[in-house]
Amino acid sequence: MLELLAALLAAELGKAGAAIGAGLVAIGAGLGIGKIGGSAMESMARQPEVAGDIRGGMLVIAALIEGVALLGAVVCLLILFV
Repeated sequence: MLELLAALLAAELGKAGAAIGAGLVAIGAGLGIGKIGGSAMESMARQPEVAGDIRGGMLVIAALIEGVALLGAVVCLLILFV
């Protein structure tokens, strides 16, 4: 009986950990994209003639961060529901 209770508690802690992990992934992606956006705006203000190149690089890096965040969130949700 005690072993069953311990197994159920471990499963619930795993689900809580997965939910916290998904939240941390979202927070990390938001902070990363915010840092990229702020740095890009500052760079464009300093050198307006290269704004197009900076904007293109910013979009590529933001897309990569979003991809990693989506992968992390999917893994956490798989742990949560499987």
